[in-house]
Amino acid sequence: MRTCAFVLALTVAAAVFAAPSPPWATKDLKIGIIGTDTSHVPAFTQQFQTHPEWRMKVVAAFKGGSPDLPTSADRVEGFAKTIHDKYGVEIVGSIEELLQKVDVVLLESVDGRPHLAQVTPVFKAGKRVFIDKPLAASLEDARKIVQLSKETGTPFFSSSSYRFHSDIPRLRDNPGVGKVTKVQASSPFSKLEFHPDLYFYGIHGVEALYAVMGRGCVSVSRKSENGADITTGQWKDGRIGVYYGPAKGEKVPMVRIWGTDGTTESKQSGGYEGLDRAIAEFFQTGRPPVDPAETLEIFEFMTAAQLSKARGGAPAPLAELRQ
Repeated sequence: MRTCAFVLALTVAAAVFAAPSPPWATKDLKIGIIGTDTSHVPAFTQQFQTHPEWRMKVVAAFKGGSPDLPTSADRVEGFAKTIHDKYGVEIVGSIEELLQKVDVVLLESVDGRPHLAQVTPVFKAGKRVFIDKPLAASLEDARKIVQLSKETGTPFFSSSSYRFHSDIPRLRDNPGVGKVTKVQASSPFSKLEFHPDLYFYGIHGVEALYAVMGRGCVSVSRKSENGADITTGQWKDGRIGVYYGPAKGEKVPMVRIWGTDGTTESKQSGGYEGLDRAIAEFFQTGRPPVDPAETLEIFEFMTAAQLSKARGGAPAPLAELRQ
């Protein structure tokens, strides 16, 4: 009897102290995962289980994987096993089977090359989808994904977790430096085979840059300096936006801002919770927190950086990519 009373007391306490559901969490949703070859898979699965007030749970996953890319091939089985054994996620044999079991989708494949093919049946099934970074392995595929989303009327968004860093609202809306003249955003510089250089890890810094600056870049130039990889963008309003890939061992803030009255920079550590909350709200409401037009300009920025590198650092206009 005492044991039953103790369990009942714990249950009541848990109910009392459970976080209330936010106003946008209006229905229970089953989440499916495509691609189990990234650490985001167990991390996101755990995050959704940690927040039952969001009213959604990962229930099924399709492993996918790219045999010619060790970063994918060497991890796909391990992460699939983790979410199956630890969180009870069902592993299914195809995307089509997955779509029959879920309401919304996390497209997590670490390789951007298959994203267009993998998301196509998701769009056609009318299921909202978050496409993890990188959206694609080419600007052409990124554009096709955006177009297919429009044609099918199925919303999506793609983003790095850096966009939802807790310091971003202050840095974007009220940095306290007078008129902003320059913004520099940084992330580790790590390339992935079959992708332009900035698509894999550089996108974190570029995403933070755009979260603060917004759209409007007209031209970029790229150089290497003292072991750092630096892409400098010229915005149409005269501001300068920089992606800074630090040299090995170099410590720099995620975002640093220069203005007419001084400088400021990000202070807090990051994490996935801000992004996962944004995904949860999007799944419930269908309102993407990132405009696909901004996502496309991010990919134009990174693609132009690759062109500038090929040209020895000469500027690459974004308009050239839109012809």
